[in-house]
Amino acid sequence: MNFFPSRTLSVYMARMFLIRVFSVVALLVVVLMSLDLLGQSGKIFAYPGNGEAELWTYTSLRLPQIFAFALPFSVLLGTLITLATLNQNSEVVSMKAGGLSAHQILAPLILASMGVAIVSFLFNEIVVAPATARLSAWEKVEFGPIPEASNVRSRVWVRDGNNLINARTVIGNGRSVLLKDITVYNRSESGLSSVIQADEGRYGGDIWTLSTVTRFDVASGTEQKLETLEIGGNLTPDQFTLSDVSADALSFPELRSAIQQLKEAGRPTAKLEASLWHKLSGPLSVVLMPLLGAVAAFGLARSGQLFLRAVIGMALGFTYFVADNFALAMGNIGAYPPFLAAWAPFLLFFLIGETVLVRTEE
Repeated sequence: MNFFPSRTLSVYMARMFLIRVFSVVALLVVVLMSLDLLGQSGKIFAYPGNGEAELWTYTSLRLPQIFAFALPFSVLLGTLITLATLNQNSEVVSMKAGGLSAHQILAPLILASMGVAIVSFLFNEIVVAPATARLSAWEKVEFGPIPEASNVRSRVWVRDGNNLINARTVIGNGRSVLLKDITVYNRSESGLSSVIQADEGRYGGDIWTLSTVTRFDVASGTEQKLETLEIGGNLTPDQFTLSDVSADALSFPELRSAIQQLKEAGRPTAKLEASLWHKLSGPLSVVLMPLLGAVAAFGLARSGQLFLRAVIGMALGFTYFVADNFALAMGNIGAYPPFLAAWAPFLLFFLIGETVLVRTEE
């Protein structure tokens, strides 16, 4: 009736599993980070004044993303290596001879993977999301000086009727939002009528006030200097602050708050809701890996089918990642409901893994 084997055996298997998982993730992170630096170092050094310090800054911001990306694959490969080793050394045969079921053999690995899932979720919330936000802001300024404020958005485009407004920097939220380096393209039915450039823009409750303004009239070709100018009576601050919400750059509470603000503004949120649920289902996917890779643990190693079983386990795991990305893409375009897009692959492959394990080993 005990789901877990003996304490000694459980610790032995969990430790073997975790060592292999983090060994694989370390290898993948080194390889992927090196390849990424080869592709991005030229862009970083292209900005005048950038050097080795900026390269290390990029590495510190990109490394958490690569670690989060590689972890689920590493759990799958670590599972296959662990189970294939146990099978090769006839340890699985010994466990089954001692009266353990297939589920009891996998139980220590599943428990350890739950711990990895919790660590993955906390790491994504505390480290990955802020690093992604900062790296995104840095890339938008072409690896120039990184904006210091945490609530800074770069190169935001907003449409006001026929007119287009570009703010190079948006700082703050709500009515206290500040726009910097603003360009307003006033368009008529016949084409561009004027271009307005301003240093700053502030929201006054029902109107935007631009300061240090230069206005160029296209028809006459004349330029006019103004201290202030009022524009955009229909524009609201959320059009700037919520125009480009990145789910990867926000933690779970921040993303949920942004979704609520978008709903109140009457904006579509299906894509972000799918990403919100995926912040939970994504880290939890590592719990599936011992189940999907379980085929590598059973069957006689001397039958010559151990390699084939490992390939089947790997195929099941990678098929899950393909299905997960496909479902999330369907959720982003509105073809799937957000909850279904995030959780359907997890539930489907849980049933597939259980079916394979019960039909073959139980």
